[in-house]
Amino acid sequence: MACKGFAFILFSCLFITSCKTVKKVIKEAGPVLVPREGAANSANSKTFTKPLKISRSEFVSYAKKFLGTPYKYGSSNPKNGFDCSGFISHVFSHFNVKAPRSSVDFTNEGTTIDIRNAKPGEIILFTGSDNSSGRVGHMGIITSGGSSPQFIHSASGKNIGVILSNVTGYYKTHFVKVIRLLE
Repeated sequence: MACKGFAFILFSCLFITSCKTVKKVIKEAGPVLVPREGAANSANSKTFTKPLKISRSEFVSYAKKFLGTPYKYGSSNPKNGFDCSGFISHVFSHFNVKAPRSSVDFTNEGTTIDIRNAKPGEIILFTGSDNSSGRVGHMGIITSGGSSPQFIHSASGKNIGVILSNVTGYYKTHFVKVIRLLE
């Protein structure tokens, strides 16, 4: 009986800290987004020690092949579905790169890029549903730059699965930073 209670509590904690992106995205103009200072992280060591020689267009094109794939917490397998970091991990693995498996582990990776200079293939990081912590809890891949960058990600909630979104509304308020991992 105690094991069932523990399992329920553990599952509940994992569910609450998953890549939650529940709100709808709407188009809007607004101020320039700047990276959060002092964003919490879980790893001090870097996985990516130098920029990767991967074609940005091939990277984004491969990611877009999974549009419509369902959301599945804890999965990096397209047959089952993806959570946000599982999706990113799967895209990198296609290019023979072992990426961190958790979104928070990308906090100290790469070079921080001003969102106005983001190119397709950059990784965009957001807080999870607890915006006040500053802790990375969601991520995606920039698909187009400009004044309203677009990104691809695996979202939970109403927009369940791999979708394209603009960095507006909910995502604008949860924005942490953009990182460059590709040359």
